[in-house]
Amino acid sequence: MTMASRKTLWLAALALAFSAAAGTGQSAEPAKTQADKPQIDRPLGVVELFTSQGCNSCPPADALFAELAAKEDIVALAYHVDYWDYLGWQDTLSRKENTERQNDYMRAFGSRSVYTPQAVINGRVHVNGASRVDVDGALARMAKSGQGMRVAVKVSRTSDRVMIDAGDAGNGPSDAHVVIVYFDPPQTVKIGQGENTGRKLTYWNAVSGIQTAGMWHGKAQRYELPMSEISKKGGCAVLLQSVGRDGLPGPILGAAFIHKP
Repeated sequence: MTMASRKTLWLAALALAFSAAAGTGQSAEPAKTQADKPQIDRPLGVVELFTSQGCNSCPPADALFAELAAKEDIVALAYHVDYWDYLGWQDTLSRKENTERQNDYMRAFGSRSVYTPQAVINGRVHVNGASRVDVDGALARMAKSGQGMRVAVKVSRTSDRVMIDAGDAGNGPSDAHVVIVYFDPPQTVKIGQGENTGRKLTYWNAVSGIQTAGMWHGKAQRYELPMSEISKKGGCAVLLQSVGRDGLPGPILGAAFIHKP
């Protein structure tokens, strides 16, 4: 939310607050753990939600996100930002790197400012993260227009390593970064101050770290990671993401979850 538009965003999200049980932080149906999900090498899309525990517009978006995180064909990642901490509550899951990623998207999109709740879809567009119509619509349009997950990403493992197999692009894009995104297990937080004082909310797939594991150049290629690193985290996903010459994030071409043993 920008300072000028917080009221507008809240009104747009208000209807979802009742149907999505935002007040209790529980989704309409229980989200599955990543270990329960089958391997899908070409999901419908990637939803990156930028949110904050200190933002009163965010609980409806967090509730909608919990539903997305339960879907087997969506790679859903929540980036808690830190720029609303001054409102009286320091987000327990926020990281400055998450805010930096949102700022990078802002520059890539040519936007003037960041806001919450913001959902970035497939690294290509951003919408109000509390709007089910906008999020679902963007995913469907991109899948239909060829802007979805065009490159298959398969994940397998042995006792000591994880193998990531990125497919061939054919006549498509030729360069991307292999980005590993780590996230925490579900956490329930009782908010003691700020705009959401007294609310008890459950957060899913809160991003705790990002690293680039290598480069992909349009041809089928395998990457390996030590299982010891994966096992330390609550969960993780791999994104095959284009990066501009200016270093800003671009379209996500493929994605998959890396399941723990």
